[in-house]
Amino acid sequence: MEKVIKLRRGLDIRIEGCPDSSLNAPTVTYRKYAVKPTDFYGMQPKLSVQVSDRVMAGSPLFLDKKKPRIKVVSPVSGVVEEVVYGPRRVIEEIRILADEKIEYKDFGPLSLASADAEAIKEKLLDSGLWPFIRQRPYDLPADPDTAPRDIFVSAFDTAPLAPDTDMLIHGQEAYFQLGITALSKLTAGKVHIGVHRAKTASPAFLECKDAEVHVFDGPHPCGNVGIQIHHIRPINKGDVVWYVQPQDVAVMGRLFSKGIYDATKVVALAGSEVVKTGYHKILSGLCLSYLLERNLKREKDIRVISGNVLTGTKIRPDGYIGAFDNMVSVIPEGNRYRFLGWLTLGLNTFSYSRTFWSWLAGKRKYRMDTNTNGETRAFVLTGQYEKVLPMDIYPMQLLKACLAKDIENMEALGIYEVSPEDFALCEYIDASKIEIQKIIRESLEFLRKEVG
Repeated sequence: MEKVIKLRRGLDIRIEGCPDSSLNAPTVTYRKYAVKPTDFYGMQPKLSVQVSDRVMAGSPLFLDKKKPRIKVVSPVSGVVEEVVYGPRRVIEEIRILADEKIEYKDFGPLSLASADAEAIKEKLLDSGLWPFIRQRPYDLPADPDTAPRDIFVSAFDTAPLAPDTDMLIHGQEAYFQLGITALSKLTAGKVHIGVHRAKTASPAFLECKDAEVHVFDGPHPCGNVGIQIHHIRPINKGDVVWYVQPQDVAVMGRLFSKGIYDATKVVALAGSEVVKTGYHKILSGLCLSYLLERNLKREKDIRVISGNVLTGTKIRPDGYIGAFDNMVSVIPEGNRYRFLGWLTLGLNTFSYSRTFWSWLAGKRKYRMDTNTNGETRAFVLTGQYEKVLPMDIYPMQLLKACLAKDIENMEALGIYEVSPEDFALCEYIDASKIEIQKIIRESLEFLRKEVG
């Protein structure tokens, strides 16, 4: 019998609007795309193009000033329409008006049977796919000059409204296997794939070769790759591990098979404010107006999120989907307050702490908004974080060490194992309304600069 890693701590937030199983075909030609350098945390972008330049799918858009070998390329062919700058001249978006028929830059296929690690690495760097391999600690693009101890792939997602990963990879099973075979040659350790006992059914994951499959069961954040790393083989000081999303593994497989950067991916459109939820096959960086136009229950007082509701990024309805995001969530904006607040019975309000009577309603789903239901308060010891974070660490003590910039205690308490997404549920249930994910992100950046 297979060994199941059973996690009991966590929380499944039940929100209305889960994506249905339909795969929707585009009714128009998608023309507007953008690549956002801010998605690639840790890179210092240097532009390789100017406005009005013509690019092909696979042409470099920007590179990392610190490591020029790492570059990000265009997912489509077309003309660079605009470069959007934010405060302090930070490059926020590189917008591209795509051709009706995409032209691909030819990188040439690569036979993995005879290719060594260096050839695979150079192919990934040259094609611009390298930034999609991320590393821990620090949760940033992998360093091509450092060999990882192990590589991890999470083949399921437990976040609120999360898409079915089997659906995302359907039809791409052969390319996924090619990608895994390539990754297995980049490490002296193993490629570990985390699957869910009940949710994972695709043979691409369950019968994958050149990898070790681990079966998990439990509530969110069971699907987070950081939680899986902790329970499979934890990170110690000095260790470096890499992780890749399943769809990005398939993109790598297409590169080795076809010799092109084919950025096709499937994203889920979900949320209580969406008329028709479901899955859409797109190219990375698509403008969301194509998916949301005439598909929203209302135009005002909504929040569009690229990603899930716990860790995603707020964007405009005509914004662009993030490079690492496999879903778009649309929920009500929390700009209205309930009459009498917590003094009501709260029959229509999801409650983790059983403050409201809704906990008696079983597995009912709720129309939830973004209201924090309170202002920032004193950071007090509650003992609640441990109930939703299935890691053998002390989250409250770690956060206090982060706030104090105490490097020695941060290291002792497990800072190298975590990333902001692992603390998303802690932030959700926090009575103090502290931006915990921001604290973790800033602390990882501080540690990277001080320790390296």
